Amino acid sequence: MIKEMICISCPLGCHLAVDDGDKNDIKVTGNTCPRGKVYAVNEVTCPKRMVTSSVKVAGSDAKLVSVKTSEAIPKESIFDCLEVIKSITATAPVKAGDVLYKNVCNSGADIIATKHASKI
Repeated sequence: MIKEMICISCPLGCHLAVDDGDKNDIKVTGNTCPRGKVYAVNEVTCPKRMVTSSVKVAGSDAKLVSVKTSEAIPKESIFDCLEVIKSITATAPVKAGDVLYKNVCNSGADIIATKHASKI
């Protein structure tokens, strides 16, 4: 079966054709760079995404601080990850890079702050 997709690994946005009829030999055409093939194979075998959101902050003028996963997580875990994020309340001060939750959804990824929130 041939699937068409647009590569998001770099700004070129190559239009890819992916033949995943043989899971042991996935064929990718249309990629300009090697990252396109890696992206396409991952997308048809185990798609992953970075998750970005925000969490509540206690003890700060900032009511929220932005967060992201430290690495892409399996697509099927995104909604569970967002439920975990919704349950987090960070305590100020928060610095960009602080780990607010470890190993979210057993993915190996952590929830990390991407902004600062000063203590009042």
